[in-house]
Amino acid sequence: MVLLVVGVVVGLLPLPEGLDLDPVAIGPQIERITELAVLVALMGVGLAIDRPLRLRDRASWARWSPTWRLLAIGMPITIAGVALLGWGLGLAPAAALLLGAALAPTDPVLAGDVQVGGPHVGPAEPKAEGDGEGPPSDAAAPAEGDVDEEEAEAVDEEDDVRFALTSEAGLNDGLAFPFVGASLLIAAGTATSFGSWVGWLAWDLVGKVLIAVVLGTALGWLLGRVAFRSKQPTLRLAEQGEPLLAIAALVMAYGLVQVAHGYGFLGVFACGLTLRAAERGHEYHRSMHDVVQRLERLLTLIILLLLGMGVTNGLLGALDWRGVLVALALVFLIRPVAGVLSLRLRPRSPDLPGGLARKEALAAAFFGVRGVGSLYYLAYAAGHEYFPEERWLWSTVAFAIVVSVVVHGVLATPVMGYLERRRALA
Repeated sequence: MVLLVVGVVVGLLPLPEGLDLDPVAIGPQIERITELAVLVALMGVGLAIDRPLRLRDRASWARWSPTWRLLAIGMPITIAGVALLGWGLGLAPAAALLLGAALAPTDPVLAGDVQVGGPHVGPAEPKAEGDGEGPPSDAAAPAEGDVDEEEAEAVDEEDDVRFALTSEAGLNDGLAFPFVGASLLIAAGTATSFGSWVGWLAWDLVGKVLIAVVLGTALGWLLGRVAFRSKQPTLRLAEQGEPLLAIAALVMAYGLVQVAHGYGFLGVFACGLTLRAAERGHEYHRSMHDVVQRLERLLTLIILLLLGMGVTNGLLGALDWRGVLVALALVFLIRPVAGVLSLRLRPRSPDLPGGLARKEALAAAFFGVRGVGSLYYLAYAAGHEYFPEERWLWSTVAFAIVVSVVVHGVLATPVMGYLERRRALA
């Protein structure tokens, strides 16, 4: 909030000659800087999550229950709700769907106050599972800098609200892309046959996601093996404490997945999450996360200052009552209702990891922070197809981000503090 306000004040001053803040004119530049910010944030989120995800362990999948619910139920409802509202207010179908896809994801960049703090590399006691989890299958001898392996496997987030929002932010940026692609198909006039939608379903919604997950996971596993267990001492970067491996992993994962025509955002998160799983208790994870976090904060500072400057230099020029209605409905109605429906439908017991009590579910449903990712999706789509409503879309998305930053920023600390005190007394 402070950065945004500073940007607004700076924007009232005479701007340097040649500095253009018109989003339509500088769309490619907005796309690049927001793309980089989201990528850095996704790597940080992947490295911050302590909760393991083992593909062959049903109990592990169950502990991620709030994530799957928010993605499979909450996100489509949010996209549909915003899109239908926009369509009802007079937007063309392509613009309405783009608006829904851009505003649906919880942002990994600006949601720091409601996310997990970073990788925990010491022992922690998770809640009792009680649903048949077997012993870990990937145990290995501890390396230098590790805690005891049994203690390392016990590392887990006790705060399921923060875990739910963090893991959702890591996955939903990549999963919003198919719907951005669908809006581009409609805008181009090529979504006129049954075959085109079958192709979208098979390739955009399934194929590209699988490519991203497989390649990102494989690269994270390979880098983890090299950094922690390579036979060549010079390649064991964990022993040297060289944290820039996280940046190298980010670039490699994004480039590899993009070349293979998958979703690069999803590939980066999968790479970070898999890299985190290597020698889970090692201090090296904290070092990598710290360097990523510093870069993320620098990019966040730049983007929020520019956003604030844009607010007082015409960015909200096309905003009307329809845009205000969409933004307020998203923050106070659509996202909270979608989140509650997803988390409270046949809920998992709050006594188990991944289970949320009623008030925790309400908090996770409400704190779907909108942010930098929304700017990226809009810039990306506008760079590929023409949308007559583009200026209105920029104003509406920017206003929704400002509302989210203020509302969620004011409420995050007291609400999360209340839940933590309540959990400590339970």
